[in-house]
Amino acid sequence: MTVWFEFSIIKINGKKHIIESEVNPDGEMKLYRIGELARLSAVSPRTIDYYTKLGLIQPETRSETNYRLYSDETLTRLKRIEIMKREKYTLEEIKQSLSQWSKVSDDEFMANKLTSLQIHLQQLEKEVKEISPLLEKLKPSQAKRFHKILTPQTAACIEALLLLLGKSPLG
Repeated sequence: MTVWFEFSIIKINGKKHIIESEVNPDGEMKLYRIGELARLSAVSPRTIDYYTKLGLIQPETRSETNYRLYSDETLTRLKRIEIMKREKYTLEEIKQSLSQWSKVSDDEFMANKLTSLQIHLQQLEKEVKEISPLLEKLKPSQAKRFHKILTPQTAACIEALLLLLGKSPLG
């Protein structure tokens, strides 16, 4: 039997995380019972039950013997949840983030990228808040140099985000 793997890379707070998923070469969706999902995701079965009750993940279907069966997308989502937890996001924040992006797209790859972008933007916002008091203490000549260096990069970043969101930066 041939086993294929699909790899996704997400970036959270500047760190790259690789998410590996098994792919069936025949195109069939791979389904996992809780024990298999727990083993593959390095999360306990109890945690999977808890996440299911919270609505962070949901089974794809049930087996004939009423076992919950989870998909590869759930495996990817579980790994993303664990990465976000390590980055100190609460389960409620994680749920909101995942919910937001699932409304945008059902595609897990797209949701991964959007989640990564959102987390990165939140980290930048946090860093700006931390550095703001220090910037206020700069001498005028230091502040002028700072703005001269940072303003073009910041403007380019804002323009790229506006284009990504489908809005023209010029009006």
